[in-house]
Amino acid sequence: MYTIITENDESAWADETGVLYHFPKRYLKYLEPGANVIYYKGSLKNKSFLKNRLSDAPHYFAIAKIGKTYPDKESSKNDFFATITDFIPFKEAVLAKDDSKYLETIPDTRKSNYWRDGVRAIDEDTYHLITSKVSPNKVSEQRTAYISDETTENYQDSLESFSEGKKSKRYVTTYERNPKYRKQAIAIHGNSCAACGFNFGKFYGEYAEGFIHVHHIVPVSELETPKEIDPETDLIPLCANCHSVVHRKKDKTLSILEIRKLIANNSKQKI
Repeated sequence: MYTIITENDESAWADETGVLYHFPKRYLKYLEPGANVIYYKGSLKNKSFLKNRLSDAPHYFAIAKIGKTYPDKESSKNDFFATITDFIPFKEAVLAKDDSKYLETIPDTRKSNYWRDGVRAIDEDTYHLITSKVSPNKVSEQRTAYISDETTENYQDSLESFSEGKKSKRYVTTYERNPKYRKQAIAIHGNSCAACGFNFGKFYGEYAEGFIHVHHIVPVSELETPKEIDPETDLIPLCANCHSVVHRKKDKTLSILEIRKLIANNSKQKI
């Protein structure tokens, strides 16, 4: 499956390039897991966004794949979102028009409204036509943005989280951590603690909205080899207190079921 996905400079969607993509339900059939997608931007409308674009003209700027799709719990319109994998940005724009001819094939019945669709199915030939315009020196080398130790100390929301397990030697053994999985996990599971239900935003207000720790269900230090993380099954949101208790003992990491039992048993004793 091959699909064009549009990213607008200004949008009401809570998208993040290469991480999450939100869309109306009508596009679900075009964004099945594993679908090959090409990112597209339309004409520049606000010059303040020019520095964030490869061109002011309509263009394609990256390729990726759809990871999984989920109902958007924050939407009242039955919308969905997809996790993005294998994101590779271009160093230079591939213009939507080549020698006054569009790279996408526009049906005669859609000439007046084709570009209104933010998600557009294309065939394999069109996909390869667009990507053929990207020479090797115009494709950015794919690099994962890892959280540094300093960043980790500042956020303290990943006691054992986000790493694919690749060891790096410093004064002690540390593990590289990929921040995109945190964002995907929160989008999937929400930002309330999976153990006690605590929600920082509801308790502290707007200032703390969206804050939550993300726990790696299988401790990264126990991984023998690098592992591709599934944010749906490998990560879970926990409040700071529950996350600390889960990792209280160095030789044991509590499961979510175990900490829920601790909370339930202690609550019964107080009654």
